[in-house]
Amino acid sequence: MDLDKLMSKHLTRAFDPSKTIPAETLQQLLRFLRSTPSSTNIQPNHFYVLATAEGKERLVANLGERFQDNGEKILNASHTIILTTRADLPDSHIEEVFSKETADGRFPDPAKRALWQSMTRDFLNLRKYGYKDLNHWMEKQTYMALGMTMMAAAELGVDATPLEGFDPTSVDKAFKIRETGHTTTVLLALGYPDPEKAYTGPTSRFDADQLFTFL
Repeated sequence: MDLDKLMSKHLTRAFDPSKTIPAETLQQLLRFLRSTPSSTNIQPNHFYVLATAEGKERLVANLGERFQDNGEKILNASHTIILTTRADLPDSHIEEVFSKETADGRFPDPAKRALWQSMTRDFLNLRKYGYKDLNHWMEKQTYMALGMTMMAAAELGVDATPLEGFDPTSVDKAFKIRETGHTTTVLLALGYPDPEKAYTGPTSRFDADQLFTFL
């Protein structure tokens, strides 16, 4: 990965609607998204990959009145992903995670597996009853997946633009997301930039001495 090139890169504000991500490239990116880590391996997400005009148009129609500026980005992008997060964490989901870990051989030693499951439950109870931030904590896992996938997209030559401008209630209803126990957290538009509308100005960030403290 060329970090210097990545540091000088701007987020795409306008996509080229004539360009589509090759199928193999998209599958690589989705395999990466599936592999992104989450705290305690809780995997609180479900992802809706919008590849058709119908899917993207349905999303744009439900962004909400104040967020229509994002409509063109979504329609012109090759694909848009709706990243959703669990609205709660029932025991059935935790047991599903444990069952999949066991099936995949993550903890072949029964004693270590039992210890891991006990520690996981204790930590989740702390988030729910101690810190009382379970939903916010799960959304942090979603944003970690978002950031890592944006980096992976850049490595594959695909532009990735996160979008928070939408009405989550409307999007949830349009795609029947809440019926799955999830809610929309953030959108990710994927594609290739329109060279005629590319932003070429300088980046603007605080100087290093204002950002870093060495102890």
